Amino acid sequence: MIHQYKNNGYNIVMDIASGAVHVVDDVVYDITALLEPLVGELESPAPIPESAREKVISQLADRYSAEELSEAFAEVQELIDVEELYTKDIYQDYVTGFKKRKSVVKALCLHIAHDCNLGCQYCFAEEGEYHGRRAMMSFEVGKKALDFLIANSGNRQNLEVDFFGGEPLMNWEVVKQLVEYGRAQEEANNKRFRFTLTTNGVLLNDEIIDFCNREMSNVILSLDGRREVNDVMRPTRNGQSSSYDIIVPKFQKFAALRSGKEYYVRGTFTRNNLDFSEDVKHFADLGFEQMSIEPVVAEPEEPYAIREEDLPRILEEYDKLAVEYIKREKEGRGFNFFHFKIDLNQGPCVAKRLSGCGSGTEYLAVTPWGDFYPCHQFVGQEEFLMGNVDTGVTRTDIRNEFKLCNVYAKEKCRDCFARFYCSGGCAANSYNFHGCITDAYDIGCEMQKKRIECAIMIKAALADEM
Repeated sequence: MIHQYKNNGYNIVMDIASGAVHVVDDVVYDITALLEPLVGELESPAPIPESAREKVISQLADRYSAEELSEAFAEVQELIDVEELYTKDIYQDYVTGFKKRKSVVKALCLHIAHDCNLGCQYCFAEEGEYHGRRAMMSFEVGKKALDFLIANSGNRQNLEVDFFGGEPLMNWEVVKQLVEYGRAQEEANNKRFRFTLTTNGVLLNDEIIDFCNREMSNVILSLDGRREVNDVMRPTRNGQSSSYDIIVPKFQKFAALRSGKEYYVRGTFTRNNLDFSEDVKHFADLGFEQMSIEPVVAEPEEPYAIREEDLPRILEEYDKLAVEYIKREKEGRGFNFFHFKIDLNQGPCVAKRLSGCGSGTEYLAVTPWGDFYPCHQFVGQEEFLMGNVDTGVTRTDIRNEFKLCNVYAKEKCRDCFARFYCSGGCAANSYNFHGCITDAYDIGCEMQKKRIECAIMIKAALADEM
């Protein structure tokens, strides 16, 4: 299977199974498109059937010379011979063994605080309450969670723990205690914790910044963009102050002191700001170098929800952002936009490419009282309660269901060119829109495919400068 598209003056041909990406001229582009339905997948080495060659030539003879066609066919044949065009998908058999693999937990999302000091309109956590009650995680519950992670991580050395909320800085002392406890367990258990934190920044101060820059491998800073955009969707609780004015100076100071360690300014765009490329540019103009802006996922009746009719505008906006991204990179003032960061050489391992984030298996969310859920977006949905820090995972049937959540279990993913890049998308979005974890959130899929196309085009454009 191949996928072809034109973007910003580039002709791009992707061979899905091998992962090879080719930037080609017009004649090769046209030949590969016409050949695919004639040859399908090929064993390598395999010569292009003469009947297929003649049929394609007859369709292109009025557009290209015999010499151009001959040279192009030779190039296509060379790509076939090195298994970079029309290659077979060998991974479907591989994925059948996933359910048999021993379950190893590598990451926890600790809901350190089910409470928040902002009133974000789109918050899936209901301002931190997650369909339940406001609560703070105790050190004792967090300690049990870390002990569970160590005990259930097998031979894996590197473990990940994200402090999440609500707003985790509202329970800052426990965050510090858990980091200290985790560090104390590393040497004896041959483990290494990678701590991360997601914060709205309201409570950031010098002491917290210093601690995070010392101990947190990554910090996610929540901001939606321009002041007028941010303050509509991320108001303060009293509605009197601008959250943008409170947060931005703190985030700028934090990023300046980060000294090369990872961070992301992460925004959400809604129907209110379909011109979200302006918000990304605003992040860059504020001095931030690492950023992401995600589409809101909301019930269709919400006034800020993205609808299908918004897609043409959104896809155009990603193209616009990609051109700006290239321009700024060439001018020496580039930035890193999360969705345009793509590795075409190695990328993630096969298992991750097929099954995604590992929710419900390798990755679990932990509530303030110690309950386990497949991920933070399932918290509060009792049908997905998997166990707790005292009993461990007791609902192995849920875990087994998530083990089989892969690109071949999803009808919409099997023949999608993006399947090995997005790994089947978000299980929570699938469940919330379709009632099962093996469907796909269609609007999200269209945006993801466009982002992948833009990311690959950017690689091509920047390679031209080398």
